[in-house]
Amino acid sequence: MTPRIALITGAGSGIGRAVALALAKAGYTVVLAGRRLPKLEEVAREVIAARESAAVAGPVSAAVPGATPIVADVTDPQSVNSLFDHIKEKFGRLDLLFNNAGIASPAAPLDEVKLEHWRAVIDANLTGTFLCTQAAFRLMKTQQPRGGRIINNGSIAATTPRPRMVTYTASKHGVTGLTKTTALEGRDYDIACGQIDIGNAATALATPIAHGTLQADMSLKAEPTFDVSHVADAVVYMASLPLEANVLFMTVMATKMPFVGRG
Repeated sequence: MTPRIALITGAGSGIGRAVALALAKAGYTVVLAGRRLPKLEEVAREVIAARESAAVAGPVSAAVPGATPIVADVTDPQSVNSLFDHIKEKFGRLDLLFNNAGIASPAAPLDEVKLEHWRAVIDANLTGTFLCTQAAFRLMKTQQPRGGRIINNGSIAATTPRPRMVTYTASKHGVTGLTKTTALEGRDYDIACGQIDIGNAATALATPIAHGTLQADMSLKAEPTFDVSHVADAVVYMASLPLEANVLFMTVMATKMPFVGRG
C-alpha cells in the first residue's frame, strides 16, 4: 500500500495546523511547509502523536515518516521549486496540495492603501498559491499513477468583501480564478482542483472579529466564530473523493455571521 502524500502550506498554525492533523488522522503522510521551522516541528510532533493515538493504518517508517517539516517561502520561486524537488526525491509523488499560506492586509480605505501592502498580500495569497499550484501540476501530470488533487484556501471575501480590505479581497478573487482554471486544465491529467471558502473560523487571525469588526454600514460589531476543526473535516472530505469527483467550491462559515442576504 503506497502512502498518500499531502503538502500543506502555512502549516505552522491556524487552519494549516488543523488540516495537517486531520489529514494525518485520515492516513496521509503530511509535508508541512512554512517559514518558521520551530512551529513546523511542533506541528510535526503533534501529527505523529495524533496518528499513534488514532491507530492510523498504513506504511509509516523512517523512510516515509508521518510528518516532514520543510521551511519554504511560497512567494519565492526558488524556494517553491526546492520544496517540490524535495517532495519528488523523498516520496516520488504528491497526492494532495492544500494551498493555505497567506496573510491579511492592514485595513485601509481604497485610496490610502500602501503599494507595499498591496504587493505583500498579492504575493503571499495569489502568487504563492499560483507558484505552488504550478509546481504541483507539473509533478502530478507526470507521476505514476498520474493525477492528484489541489485544494485552495479561498475566502467568502472573494465575492462578498468587507470594507477597507481591497488587497485581501482582490487576492482571494484571484485565487477563485486560479481554482477554476486549474480545474479546467487539470481534466486532461486527472488533476482535480477545488476551493474552500471560510467565514470566521476561530483562529488567531480571527480574534479581532470576535471583538468587533467593520460592517458594510461602517459600524463595528462583534461576529460569531466557529471551531477550526470543522474546516479541517471539510478539507478531509474534499480530499477523500475519488479523482472522478470534485467539490469545486465549498463554503464553511459561522451560522449566524452577517453574510447571507443583508446580515
